[in-house]
Amino acid sequence: MIAAMMTAANLGARVTGWGFVVFTIGSLCWSWIGVSSGQTNLLATNLFLTLVNVVGIWRWLGRQRGYEDGGKSAEVASRRSSVPSLFTATGIPGTSVVDAQGEAIGKAVEALVECGTGTVSYVVVAQRTAAVAEVLRAVPYAQLSFASDRLTFKPGCAAFEALPPLKDGDWPAAPAAVKA
Repeated sequence: MIAAMMTAANLGARVTGWGFVVFTIGSLCWSWIGVSSGQTNLLATNLFLTLVNVVGIWRWLGRQRGYEDGGKSAEVASRRSSVPSLFTATGIPGTSVVDAQGEAIGKAVEALVECGTGTVSYVVVAQRTAAVAEVLRAVPYAQLSFASDRLTFKPGCAAFEALPPLKDGDWPAAPAAVKA
């Protein structure tokens, strides 16, 4: 259960990778039980799961961790340089979105990039409404200020709430215009 929570939480490559380590330990233990009790099906299943988990360790603690570390080092280096600050595009989902006064609006869940120009067209922002409900809205790139730790929606909370809610699984090709 711990490994499942670690991998499902999507807290970064290291946490996910260590979740696969826990899964591997569990599958090796079940393999040992399969050997000691003569349960060949249990042994075969858990040897296969061990193989899958080792691939998960390689992917998340090896390759993906390297990608995340490289992106983070570029972010840190850009803060010390004279060029504009960088942030990773994979870091947009989960970033808090605030209004110009710093009041929380919601969190970014996705960014959509235009194929022809490679620029962000809009960012989908989730706003919590009730205990677990959320409303998604497409925020035009031009209305956002990007910073390393947050996105600022310049027109404000009232203009954000005036944007039409997105339908589940049916997002637009372009964002709606913002009414100031």
